[in-house]
Amino acid sequence: MAQLTIIRHGETEWSRDHRHTGRTDIPLTPTGEEQARAAGKLVADRDFALVLVSPLRRARATAVLAGLPDTGLDPDIMEWDYGGYEGLTTPQIRETVPGWYLWRDGVVSGDADHPGEQVSDVGARVDRVLERVRPVLDAGDDVALVAHGHVLRVLTARWLGLPPADGRLFALATAGVSDLGFEHGEPVMTAWNRRG
Repeated sequence: MAQLTIIRHGETEWSRDHRHTGRTDIPLTPTGEEQARAAGKLVADRDFALVLVSPLRRARATAVLAGLPDTGLDPDIMEWDYGGYEGLTTPQIRETVPGWYLWRDGVVSGDADHPGEQVSDVGARVDRVLERVRPVLDAGDDVALVAHGHVLRVLTARWLGLPPADGRLFALATAGVSDLGFEHGEPVMTAWNRRG
């Protein structure tokens, strides 16, 4: 049966330092480039009918270095918009919002100019992506998505029929490769967080 392969981008300076990296368009580190090539080896034998990539350069570079065909950029798989929390670490955010947890509390920065997204907003975006890829999968063809950690975790939750916030259950390393598929016609996870 067809599979939906999801690949998180390789390491960046901010992912290495555990800074929330939503829409800031930063490059891969040399380690991230190596990780992307290694991820490519895990999918080298696959023939993807559709590859969708986040427009942010860390995802685009990962797709190129992994040797994936360029079939389209999709803004719906851009990372969670962290608003005023962009670039901050969880401990830094907790200095002003004690006990803050992204998956429970969302973005509560109070920044009126850049409010960011809540988990339900991210869920709505990935639902649109799943609607687009499902006909390709139903036709028996494989699909790959190259994007970001949190958005892919939300997408996984939605694939499995879970609420968007249940993405918290699926830790995903940089350049982690995972497969979502079917068992008896029902969506399942078939492999998770493989690294090359």
